[in-house]
Amino acid sequence: MANELVQTNHEILLVEDNPADVRLVTEVLDDPLVNITVAENGEEALAVLRGDAVNQPLWPDLILLDLNMPKLGGLEVLSEIKKDPQLRIIPVVVLTTSQREEDVVKSYDLQASGYIRKPMDLIEFMDLIKAVRDYWLKFTTSPMGYLREGSKLEE
Repeated sequence: MANELVQTNHEILLVEDNPADVRLVTEVLDDPLVNITVAENGEEALAVLRGDAVNQPLWPDLILLDLNMPKLGGLEVLSEIKKDPQLRIIPVVVLTTSQREEDVVKSYDLQASGYIRKPMDLIEFMDLIKAVRDYWLKFTTSPMGYLREGSKLEE
């Protein structure tokens, strides 16, 4: 049981502008029970989450959010997510190279579920992503799976 994913289908939104990091994270998280949507900047992330005339909104079990991105930075994206009554329940883990104290404090002030610094070492980075996967997809229960299946939470 400890090695099995808790639900049958998981959605992750990876908000990352670095193609090498996108490739590494998607390779480590490659699993038939995990669907990864990639947004290359903050504007794209909010568009994916809110949907548009063509696409339904995405309600992922987890958002992995870089801070330093073009168009709209990670802190602004986090702020928008946590202000939105339909999105604020989604766990957001900041995954960044920033070691600035202000970024850590501001991320948690904006209700980030976690703040993780990307290690420079490739093996350490892969192990970190596996640990994030295990914690958020194996050992915790996301409310988003229930919401995707049609349950509604009272506001």
